[in-house]
Amino acid sequence: MTAFYTEGQSDPTVQPVPASVVEQVDAADTTLQNPKRAVISLGSNLGNRLETIQGAIDALEDTPGVRVKAVSPVYETEPWGVEPGSQPSYFNAVVVLRTTLPPSSLLERAHAVEEAFHRVRDERWGPRTIDVDIVAYADVVSDDPVLTLPHPRAHERAFVLAPWYDVEPEAQLPGRGPVAQLLATITQDGVAPRADLELRLPE
Repeated sequence: MTAFYTEGQSDPTVQPVPASVVEQVDAADTTLQNPKRAVISLGSNLGNRLETIQGAIDALEDTPGVRVKAVSPVYETEPWGVEPGSQPSYFNAVVVLRTTLPPSSLLERAHAVEEAFHRVRDERWGPRTIDVDIVAYADVVSDDPVLTLPHPRAHERAFVLAPWYDVEPEAQLPGRGPVAQLLATITQDGVAPRADLELRLPE
């Protein structure tokens, strides 16, 4: 488990975690009783985009009850919903998780990861250091306004579907159908694979 600290800072109030507790947590994480599959979309268009996305993947892996099982190739995409050329391009990727966290807790963790990388929500469609979106959680279909599942716009976004298809060609978007079919019905203009870039699966 990794805490987020800024360089040069330490918190003298933090006590070392007993080894026995660490072992219990690690054992629980490796066995993950009755885990659910979740798909997370990651995007960044500020700062060191590749490094930030990798950091977010590592932070997800460091979450008790979460294991990152697959990491997609990187795609470079034009910003969504804004004037062309008004923002830097995005790097996008998808990760597949196995998790024992319920959707609400996974959402809290996603927001915590965004905050750790200084995500700012000043404007809709604004540039951001990192976006961490839950695309799908098991077969759950929910119109809960706090967390709509699956993501309400995933079926029309090539920057989500293309990297997802790369790691799970047989995947289904709950309530929408096969990812392969959804991807075939939308344009992939402005969504380009970056074979020269690579994200690693956390060890």
